[in-house]
Amino acid sequence: MRSCLIVSALFLSLGLTGQGNERSLLAEARLKASDDTTAKPVGSAVEVTVAPGKNDYPGVGFAPPNGAWDLSRFGHVEARLVNTGAKPIILALRVDNAGNWQDNPWNTESITLEPGQASTVRTIFGYQYGQKKGYKLDPSKVSNVLIFTTKSDAARSFRIESIVAAGPAHETPPVALDDLRTKPTAGVIFDLKTSPNVAFESGDKNGLTFPAGKPDAIARIKPRAGRWDLRDYTEVHVTLRNSGSVPVVPRVRLESNGGAGEWRTVAKSMDPGAEAEIVALFGHPIDVTGGAPSDLITSDAVSAVAFSIVPSGQDAHIQVTRIVAVAKPAAIPAWLGKRPPVPGEWVKTLNQEFEGNKLDTSVWKVTGENYYDKQTHWSKDDVIVKDGMLRVRYEKQTGFHNDDPKRNSTPYAAGYLDTYGLWAQRYGYFEARMKLPKAPGLWPAFWMMPDRGSKAGPEQWKRSDTGNGAMEFDIMEHLTRWGAHRYNIAMHYDGYEAAHKAIGSDKVYVEADKDGFIICGLLWTPGEAVYYCNGRELLRWKNPRISNVPSYLMFTLPSGGWDNDAVDDDRLPADLIVDYVRVWQRKDLASPGDGKRIDP
Repeated sequence: MRSCLIVSALFLSLGLTGQGNERSLLAEARLKASDDTTAKPVGSAVEVTVAPGKNDYPGVGFAPPNGAWDLSRFGHVEARLVNTGAKPIILALRVDNAGNWQDNPWNTESITLEPGQASTVRTIFGYQYGQKKGYKLDPSKVSNVLIFTTKSDAARSFRIESIVAAGPAHETPPVALDDLRTKPTAGVIFDLKTSPNVAFESGDKNGLTFPAGKPDAIARIKPRAGRWDLRDYTEVHVTLRNSGSVPVVPRVRLESNGGAGEWRTVAKSMDPGAEAEIVALFGHPIDVTGGAPSDLITSDAVSAVAFSIVPSGQDAHIQVTRIVAVAKPAAIPAWLGKRPPVPGEWVKTLNQEFEGNKLDTSVWKVTGENYYDKQTHWSKDDVIVKDGMLRVRYEKQTGFHNDDPKRNSTPYAAGYLDTYGLWAQRYGYFEARMKLPKAPGLWPAFWMMPDRGSKAGPEQWKRSDTGNGAMEFDIMEHLTRWGAHRYNIAMHYDGYEAAHKAIGSDKVYVEADKDGFIICGLLWTPGEAVYYCNGRELLRWKNPRISNVPSYLMFTLPSGGWDNDAVDDDRLPADLIVDYVRVWQRKDLASPGDGKRIDP
């Protein structure tokens, strides 16, 4: 769309509708058409025809007559569109600010229209791609409005009936009831002593009944609307009383958009009148040897606290008195950081404490490729060693990838580290103490990739191929949208094409210590990988396919990922802080390929 042909001048001299709460931009704009596109004003509308061609996003642009529109008293721009062609068409409405196109200074929404269908597409300032938070558009400086489609082998056509600015200033998108999120004050979800702001499914605040003839009965306490956002917590404490006349063994689980957690129960049967507390955890050890994990809870979208009982053949009654979400600091074992979590004859093979103010470049490189997002470049300036810590920084800073003027320029800079060609090890225990960034939209990770050495060929992709017995180990992979207590553990193998396979869980929940740090580790032995956090086992996979190829360490901090928010420039810079990296090898597993290399 940057290469455009002006096909029409000013439509009209004035663009205000008579209603006073809208402004017609179509009426006052200068119309431009991209290559492969013709646009013809017909009355108050514009008829557009798109011919097959090389343009990936053919369409038309509408520029203000005097450089910029001041739309600050409005909340959005909307366009009324009609598909006048014979096939379905995707049409996008983009609202621009001036600026570097690499900064993506625009907001975009799209719709799909069937032949003959008419509809309105609306782009709210500051939101895009499904009305998610996006580029913070300045509505007082709108430089262009674009309506475009996608590349096609067949001719298409559509009509633009109107483009107007409307809605209140600082408008926000409407929120569907199921998309509402409530963060309980001080973690209190329900308290019988106060007015309950919850909905009961099968029962009420006076009690939940479980008939003898319905052994599978489930009662639920739910938000009145939407979901509870419990990202700031690690467990939910449920206090209840046996309000019936027979002993009862109650069970509790959490339910969410991602699925349900596991049932938790009391240690022993509750007599009539007795009280007990059941703790529903977000996380528990996961063994994926037998298949996918069963605990699917997503803490940001908890839809219910569910209750059931162990059937006894008699009617049972329980009363819930309090539900509160809790975040407890991790209890750090005294041995953690000093040795691996299992016995054996272990030798420390790498000890990076990040003392002083310089990185140990005999171990770490700060350049590499970015396969993860398109808006971030790696810069050595964002790898900072200070006060006994390594800071891997993400910031709004335009620059060249790897600080090389010959490489592409992007609007965000981040630190990057790996030990490729400098250090690798097959098997052992690998551990790092880290503090995760909190700014939205970031994707920090501590992970490992294979390195077969130069004998595999000069190209890194050959040396790091995850096929032929090798694999990628994601020891800690975090999306900041999840909050500080959840991350992903995964193993990827057999390449990244059609044969690609992966196993793990993106619903791993952990507690941070009193200073906000987590200590993540991988115990890698022949045929088995066991992942830990703060000395607690998180995930285990026992399989002959576990990698047998030496691997190198990586710290990366791009943006994006598969389940994240947009980057918020106001929350930058943000750091992944690393206190130490320590690696051990069991003596009987040592091999000549372990350790430092001079093998670029």
